[in-house]
Amino acid sequence: MTQKDIEHFNKAPVRQAKFITPPNALKQKIGSGGVSDDVISQAQGLLDNNKFDFKPDGEEILNNMLMAMTKARRETSLDNTEDHIVGIMFQAMLLKTNGGMFHYDIVTKIADKLVQFLEVIEQIREPELQIVEAYYTTLRAVFISEMKGPVDAKGQQLYAALVDACTRYFEKYHQK
Repeated sequence: MTQKDIEHFNKAPVRQAKFITPPNALKQKIGSGGVSDDVISQAQGLLDNNKFDFKPDGEEILNNMLMAMTKARRETSLDNTEDHIVGIMFQAMLLKTNGGMFHYDIVTKIADKLVQFLEVIEQIREPELQIVEAYYTTLRAVFISEMKGPVDAKGQQLYAALVDACTRYFEKYHQK
């Protein structure tokens, strides 16, 4: 990633993806305290050896993203632009948080960059939707190809192409 790419994605966000900490019911029942290294190792082992097939859920999230994109294309009024951006961002955040947990590391990496893009754009018109569509298409291809595990050279190429597309977008539309 070039310095220019970093500058584009490090702009002051127009909106922030919210992190909501759910209430910890278990902690309320048993109190606070440390967790033994053995318990942490067991939990990590369960995550590492997780056999859950995330592909159907990931594809459903992508379908929801496609519906949000379609809605944004139909409703061209700028009055709803924030709702459209947030609707797409929510789906990207679901992919970001679940991808790595279910061994789709490239999904997490790509979705993270999409969230960063959505945080800094001011409106969603056709140029922005074309960028989102590129992310959508790439994520769809990742699920079809079942690109699981650590990000390989092919995954890195896909990611770099998306970052390049964003850079061209920022340069063309002079977003600072």
